[in-house]
Amino acid sequence: MKLESKSFSDGQPIPGEFAFCIPHAQHHVCLGGNHNPHLRWSDVPIGTRSFALICHDPDVPSSGDDVNQEGRSVPADLPRVDFFHWVLTDISAMRREIRAGEFCSEVTPRGKPGPASLEGSRHGINDYTGWFAGDGDMSGDYYGYDGPCPPWNDALRHRYVFTIYALDMEQLPVTGRFSGADLRQAMEGHILAQARLTGTYSLNPALTA
Repeated sequence: MKLESKSFSDGQPIPGEFAFCIPHAQHHVCLGGNHNPHLRWSDVPIGTRSFALICHDPDVPSSGDDVNQEGRSVPADLPRVDFFHWVLTDISAMRREIRAGEFCSEVTPRGKPGPASLEGSRHGINDYTGWFAGDGDMSGDYYGYDGPCPPWNDALRHRYVFTIYALDMEQLPVTGRFSGADLRQAMEGHILAQARLTGTYSLNPALTA
């Protein structure tokens, strides 16, 4: 399979239009456009009955001690963990493209509704659900796509990996409030092919100058 985008090229920066946060001169960050990027896939294997899509950031700090703290920096050599930004399953086997902004076009405080989505597809929750859990203004279940917002003081430029999976099932056995980890587990043994596209993003002025 092949995966490409009109929104960004493989290995290149993701524009702020597709990010949850963008740089701000006085406040470090402000809200971005948060549109889902355009994605198009091809060379689909025979026998595909549905698709699933995951976007994850493998570069999230494993410790939050220095995150977004004035006068401090998140060291590049700090161990990193996955953060899921988009979890989508039961995409029609006839579909080959997602238009920019088709599934998300703004930041939605407390999260977008789910799991039901377009054409019978279903969204899982992304990891902003846990990130905002203690925030009185933002807490909620964040279904669907929510884009990049890495720490503004992180010395490491983050990667955002979009992976499309061709599956041998029309519907995966996940229900309700499922996570990226739940979807990965449900796909085991059912993946016919997959393709990846990676964008980068940083809010650190030292990396974006």
